[in-house]
Amino acid sequence: MQPSPDAVPGNAGSGSLGSGRTDPGGAAVEIDGLVMRYGDKVAVDELSLRVERGSITSVLGPNGAGKTTTLEVCEGFRKPQAGQVRVLGLDPTRERRALLPRIGVMLQSGGAWSGVRAEEMLRHIAALHAHPLPVAMLVERLGLDDCGRTPYRRLSGGQQQRLGLAMAIVGRPELVFVDEPTAGMDPAVRRTTWELLEELKADGVTIVLTTHHMDEAERLSDLVHVIDRGGLVASGTPFELTRARDQATIRLVVTRPFPPGSPDKLRIALGDATEVTEINEQSLLITGPADGSTLARVSAWCEEHDVLPESLVLGQRTLEDVFLQLTGRELEA
Repeated sequence: MQPSPDAVPGNAGSGSLGSGRTDPGGAAVEIDGLVMRYGDKVAVDELSLRVERGSITSVLGPNGAGKTTTLEVCEGFRKPQAGQVRVLGLDPTRERRALLPRIGVMLQSGGAWSGVRAEEMLRHIAALHAHPLPVAMLVERLGLDDCGRTPYRRLSGGQQQRLGLAMAIVGRPELVFVDEPTAGMDPAVRRTTWELLEELKADGVTIVLTTHHMDEAERLSDLVHVIDRGGLVASGTPFELTRARDQATIRLVVTRPFPPGSPDKLRIALGDATEVTEINEQSLLITGPADGSTLARVSAWCEEHDVLPESLVLGQRTLEDVFLQLTGRELEA
């Protein structure tokens, strides 16, 4: 007989969101030389990275970078074509039956039947687990009270995301993969969701996060992996990635498109210590030494080339600045 979905399990305290398992040590996720191809296209190109237990680790990349394929391998949905992947010490393909009860997966969309009511779906998922979290607590914490009897297809995007997160964590997983957890949420619920993810971490749950919101990754992450074109291009804490090189950024936005070749010309004018990344035809990201001389030289270059700035903003680098600099592309939702 299955325990009540609202029962508080005996092996994990009533205030705990984690599984209560003893940490056996080692990485939660170890990827070594992963290769995945679709025909002639290499989606993942000898990728290697680690996710430490009890951390929140963000995996960021532009669309088509290979992050979704990588996570699908970790979740056991795809078999590696080359390389090795271990999740909680297990092979996610060969040992998937043993792994599934220990992980939670929040999809970016879907995961529930079209006509099922929100709370009904959550209670069904809870009943599949031996020691689920109290459904009523999750409903309250994620603000699902007002839509518990609403069919899934009629939920807003933000409500579907909240239900998806609840379904991913209701089984007290040791490791949870969350894809765009706050997409479509209003600011208040978004902040509540951040607090819940931080509580999960505090209770020993490992979280692998993919998001298009750079402020979210910067706020929550212990470690960030940036991947592009199937490979790892940078890893580090948000602080290491944004502050390590004592650099500042200038965001230059102009009133009309830049003249042809402007990024290269500005780069030459500013010298080797400064990098210029084109965001779009009317904005550039300039990264260089954190002093006033760079700003003065950018202003002089604009005057010399008859470029009229709409805004010229100097500030410390953000994670979004680093992402643009590394990949040359913005994250697209």
